[in-house]
Amino acid sequence: MKCFSRYLPYLFRPSSTILSSSCHTEADIISTVEFNPTGELLATGDKGGRVVVFQREQESKNQPHRRGEYNVYSTFQSHEPEFDYLKSLEIEEKINKIRWLPQQNAAYFLLSTNDKTVKLWKVSERDKRPEGYNLKDEEGRIRDPTTITALRVPVLQPMDLMVEATPRRVFSNAHTYHINSISVNSDYETYMSTDDLRINLWNLEITNRSFNIVDIKPANMEMLTEVITAAEFQPSQCNTFVYSSSKGSIRLCDMRASALCDNHSKLFEEPEDPSNRSFFSEIISSISDVKFSHSGRYLMTRDYLTVKVWDLNMESKPLETYQVHDYLRSKLCSLYENDCIFDKFECVWNGSDSVIMTGSYNNFFRMFDRNTKRDVTLEASRENSKPRAILKPRKVCVGGKRRKDEISVDSLDFSKKILHSAWHPSENIIAVAATNNLYIFQDKVN
Repeated sequence: MKCFSRYLPYLFRPSSTILSSSCHTEADIISTVEFNPTGELLATGDKGGRVVVFQREQESKNQPHRRGEYNVYSTFQSHEPEFDYLKSLEIEEKINKIRWLPQQNAAYFLLSTNDKTVKLWKVSERDKRPEGYNLKDEEGRIRDPTTITALRVPVLQPMDLMVEATPRRVFSNAHTYHINSISVNSDYETYMSTDDLRINLWNLEITNRSFNIVDIKPANMEMLTEVITAAEFQPSQCNTFVYSSSKGSIRLCDMRASALCDNHSKLFEEPEDPSNRSFFSEIISSISDVKFSHSGRYLMTRDYLTVKVWDLNMESKPLETYQVHDYLRSKLCSLYENDCIFDKFECVWNGSDSVIMTGSYNNFFRMFDRNTKRDVTLEASRENSKPRAILKPRKVCVGGKRRKDEISVDSLDFSKKILHSAWHPSENIIAVAATNNLYIFQDKVN
């Protein structure tokens, strides 16, 4: 296990020297976590508009156990706060999503977005510098032409390794509402950006034009009944994508059928049980995240209380339903009053699609094994997590007598929540963002 603190930006410290959690600022709160396709890099974005890229340690003969540890590789300011003068609207610098592109050469490319603008960043290494210019001296100043008496051939000299992040494209002015998700297509030429009412399709080489492929905005906004909450491309079919809504439905669309995909190909929606209906039913049924499995056969959705797995060939009901924190059902009134009921939890698959993970409160996160149907609750915490220590399962006591190793539902800390997490694409390594801390856990290795 490794923990990266955000109290002082991007500085890793051992557990013994970590400051109190009350010291962090709002800008340090991690807002997204994402592994690159190989798992060698891990990127985080925060509310201050910064992106931190961590690189995995290479295995050495002297320290084979260090394979799997991640250290800071690059840090850059992706977005700055802006002001829309036409609408008198402040645009936050907060990074909403990060998506990596497959590596094509020595450099790495990633997309990052705030509420309005998507940027394509290139992260590259430089360990040589040119020297021996004819018209400039070694400090870069222009030389007096009269002093140039011979022609020199510039040469490359070794230098300390420098990691540079440079913006290559800026995709802006295409969204009226806040961008909540971006997804790179399997053709690696296009990607889509999604806001509350529209989904736009972009070419990675073209910044001044996008195509609107979904528009659910009604002619009269008073007739608005739902908003788009997330969208993702199918991992292998470039024409297929899904988007979820605040009414708990998932729509599968095929871009071959129509340029404007307002008419879906499939609708995944579970009928509500009338016996469980309450004032909060519509709020807790809103889907906060949707993810295709790596195989492309299944869909995973997360609403407030459950994670559901859907088979693309069965629209009537989910294949599997997992209760994340059903003990909160009796607390919905207080969760509504403190706005926690509107929290947007993410969910992730492991590399083989056999285990799923999602977050909860009190810095708990849940794992569900689809084969054995076993589940476990773990905690990302400074107090009980030390490097290379095995995490102990946690249990929540609903009522009655509480055992020694259990925690009462009444003592849960709702200000500590695991909203963002990521799973290594091929290994059992997970990254969990807990407020301003990044925890990296690895499966036990002998």
